[in-house]
Amino acid sequence: MNSTVSVPTELGTEKIGTLLRKFAVPGIIAQTASSLYNMVDSIFIGHIPDVGSYAISGLAVTFPLMNFSAALGTLVGVGGLTMVSVLLGQKKYGVANNVLSNVFTLNTLIGIIFTIVSLIYLDPILRFFGASDATLPFARDYMVIILGGNVITHLYFGLNGIIRASGNPRTAMALTLFTVISNAILDPIFIFAFGLGIKGAAMATILCQLMSLLYTLKFFSNPERVPHFPKHILQVDWKIAKSSLAIGVGPFLMNAAACLVALFVNQQLAKYGGDLAIGAYGIGNRITFMFIMIVMGLTQGMQPIVGYNYGAKLYTRVRKVFYISCIWAVATTMLCFLVSEFIPYTAASLFTPDEHLCTLAANGLRIMNAGIGLVGFGMCCTILFQSIGMVKVSIFLSLIRQLIILVPLLYFLPMTMEENGVWLSFPLSDAASIIISAIFVVRLFTKMSKLGDGEDPAILGSRL
Repeated sequence: MNSTVSVPTELGTEKIGTLLRKFAVPGIIAQTASSLYNMVDSIFIGHIPDVGSYAISGLAVTFPLMNFSAALGTLVGVGGLTMVSVLLGQKKYGVANNVLSNVFTLNTLIGIIFTIVSLIYLDPILRFFGASDATLPFARDYMVIILGGNVITHLYFGLNGIIRASGNPRTAMALTLFTVISNAILDPIFIFAFGLGIKGAAMATILCQLMSLLYTLKFFSNPERVPHFPKHILQVDWKIAKSSLAIGVGPFLMNAAACLVALFVNQQLAKYGGDLAIGAYGIGNRITFMFIMIVMGLTQGMQPIVGYNYGAKLYTRVRKVFYISCIWAVATTMLCFLVSEFIPYTAASLFTPDEHLCTLAANGLRIMNAGIGLVGFGMCCTILFQSIGMVKVSIFLSLIRQLIILVPLLYFLPMTMEENGVWLSFPLSDAASIIISAIFVVRLFTKMSKLGDGEDPAILGSRL
């Protein structure tokens, strides 16, 4: 190993508060920018003359398909970045290089397969996801271009996560900020100046991701970095792949569950409210997503610190990182609660000038986020278990809020409450999942408290 290689050993020595700010703040900025990236498309699309309301409803129809695409990306990417952070803590640098190669190859293969299958069956898929005759053309025009650049999207997000996990959060943040700012510049040019409408929004999105990806590939081609691309970049180590995919199953199922929920919500809203109700959910989802992405940025900063210190057997630091992260996360989701309850119409009006659509979105936002205040805690719990390799618990906590509790509520409540029953399903699911997450974390830390720093963590493998 070249002596000039820089390894982020401060993950195990730096003061926790300082370290979390160093890693989390860039992640928060990057994820906030990423959420704005999605919001920019929605805002410009919602203001397309004459068709904006139906265009934004058509965009909402694409959410389940885009969520599933993201799920496939996280299946590879999250497992890879988790392994990299732990391997750096264990000083296994050569294996970390092989993990990076796996992430590149598997994301490419999965992205190509997903693109081909989705394009072949695109219209039936969009119909199944709630598209009507009025919204299908918009959804199709957007997704054909997004799917054409699907491999670019998978590689961009997957490798950006590795940059962050390898101790370079500011670089990862800068790339995300570049993508967001360039997209905000190109969106109005492509949509309005070139007259491309919703197609222009998709083109701007893929072009901006491509520019960031090219820099990322150059970044990992430097042999002085850890990790960096090995000589044979397209090789797959199936032993590493198995471990990586096992870790990524939790986030994959969480995103797949989000896909299923978005599908079910769209179908129920189409049944009880119509096209504009789906558009209202699209607006509410975008607003909520901005705050959720801030928490995701925080947990992304938390993840390499937890992973490194767990790999180095520094359990006191693991617990402290979790506690501080929870305070920040809950503060963020409480802010989402306040926006949703006190200024929902104002927030919705950013996306559309249609007063009726704004009213629908404000009503939905107020009800669906009534229980979001403590969701930040639940998200930290899921990432905690993921970061220390407790895959089964992470998967369960990922699914409990978004699938196991929420989907039955989405099915039964609208039978008596119609459209409002769809919105009410969310806070009831949030409350139940937070209680369950708290129980698991208390049991984990009770066991972890029996370990001294440097001791064998085998006790944590016992059944919780």
